[in-house]
Amino acid sequence: MISVEERGAVSVVRIANGPVNVLDLETLRELTSTLAGLSGAPALVLTGEGRAFSAGVDLKRLVEGGEAYTREFLLALGGVFQAVFDHPRPIVAAVNGHAIAGGCVIAAGCDYRFMSAGTIGVTELLVGVPFPGVALEAIRFVAGARTASLVLTGRTLKPAEAQAVGLVDEVVEPDALLAAALARAEAFAAIPAASFTMTKVALRADAKRLMGDGDVDEIIEAWTSPPVRAAIETYLSNLKRA
Repeated sequence: MISVEERGAVSVVRIANGPVNVLDLETLRELTSTLAGLSGAPALVLTGEGRAFSAGVDLKRLVEGGEAYTREFLLALGGVFQAVFDHPRPIVAAVNGHAIAGGCVIAAGCDYRFMSAGTIGVTELLVGVPFPGVALEAIRFVAGARTASLVLTGRTLKPAEAQAVGLVDEVVEPDALLAAALARAEAFAAIPAASFTMTKVALRADAKRLMGDGDVDEIIEAWTSPPVRAAIETYLSNLKRA
């Protein structure tokens, strides 16, 4: 589900789980483990296999797995968000297609984001699930004052629109995406490691303080509540009819 390809000084990490790289428990755990194993890498590029970066949570699996799976999944999801946001080395996102909900949050946690296709946005409230604090602060870190509008409306943006609100830094053509991400990652890798890491920590200090972990139990309780589970099932049914 997660592959790593060494391209010079850069480790290219790919998410590969089905047609749109959905996030399930196994994928999250493997991504967290992979990132931990690359804590000393000069730089990383994070991208998706095929036509999507990641279309977010595997909602069908969430419904089928019940409360026990949902609890484990949400803990793992928060763990991935933290693993990306806190990674000590440079991570450049190569957003090759749709980056929705959790996929958008993962991209936002990276240090620099290129996008070439698809749409990006945080659709959690459209599904009917609450927005965890760690995810909210990752989005706020890049989108600033636009965060409330993005979260409350759940609208998804094309690359140029996403660049205008800060969700991505540069828009490139699909055939230039990986090369652009590699070049940026190599430039970051050339900076002395201690200098980059210390600066990264300082830049993210306020967001880290706001993330905290106090809402974990409340989030799990909400996601496993009958009204929220019903909302997820309704959302899935509407997708099937669309």
